[in-house]
Amino acid sequence: MSHEIRLAFEHPSARASATAPDGPLDRISVRDHIVEVEIGAFQAERGTTQRICFNVVVEVRPVTGALEDDVDRILSYDRVTEAIEAALAEERLNLLETLAERIAERILWEPQAVRCFVRIEKLDRGPGALGVEIVRSMDDLPTRAPAAPDTAPHPHVVFLTNPAIASPNLARWLDQLQARAEPVILCVGAPDAAAPETGHRMTQRRVDLLALEQNAWVLAGRDDRCVVTATRTELDWAMKHGQISVWAPSKIVLDAVDGPASTTHDPVDLAAWFAGHIEASDLLLIGATPPSACRVPVLIQDIARSGL
Repeated sequence: MSHEIRLAFEHPSARASATAPDGPLDRISVRDHIVEVEIGAFQAERGTTQRICFNVVVEVRPVTGALEDDVDRILSYDRVTEAIEAALAEERLNLLETLAERIAERILWEPQAVRCFVRIEKLDRGPGALGVEIVRSMDDLPTRAPAAPDTAPHPHVVFLTNPAIASPNLARWLDQLQARAEPVILCVGAPDAAAPETGHRMTQRRVDLLALEQNAWVLAGRDDRCVVTATRTELDWAMKHGQISVWAPSKIVLDAVDGPASTTHDPVDLAAWFAGHIEASDLLLIGATPPSACRVPVLIQDIARSGL
């Protein structure tokens, strides 16, 4: 009995370990994530915010095959904190129990998640912490995922030619792009120096992609606001935090089920495919000619006249 009482007040990670189901499961955790929010059923809790502490443990299926240090193959911590933010943003709630249920459900709809522990505590309602903890598994989910509004960012994708990268107006353009409401992702072409010729289609594709990534790093060296990003997880984080990304295309192109039909010899066509792939708001070309096709609106600016 004393063991059970002690466990009741342990961190959810200890409780997850003590009640582990059969079979190996990995765990990720978010500890002591504190948010100020208006919540509570009492009149004294209305019209004011209080500190709420979240501790979440998610049991996940082990990754099959080699992990290859690939962030896109795991359940990111960001998905846990995003579930908290989304549940808090839905509406003002009276009960921590309702909030915990909604957070657990959002997390368990992630493909890797198996079981979820959510502990939420109010830190400002007394001399100690007052809270609830729930445990939910995949079996507790409704048969269908609830319909959710489209909250994914729709970035402004911008293609810069080499003269645009070298332009003295680059910093001014970035100032104006940063002031836009949408997040910004920059795409570039190949360096002026020709890439090596391999004589083999698949290896040449990789060489061409690496050439684009070399130029992405050149652009990043021109302005500290430009951060090279290669994975969808990195891009999502950057878009949510107002960072200007420079797309390094190799991973997303090579991993895509609906990859670009053409080879990478035309970087504008590749940028157009990327803009459609991530559901961009539009594609702006600075100093480049239009792509052969694009699923989003295309805007064209001459370098000499570009005012964005």
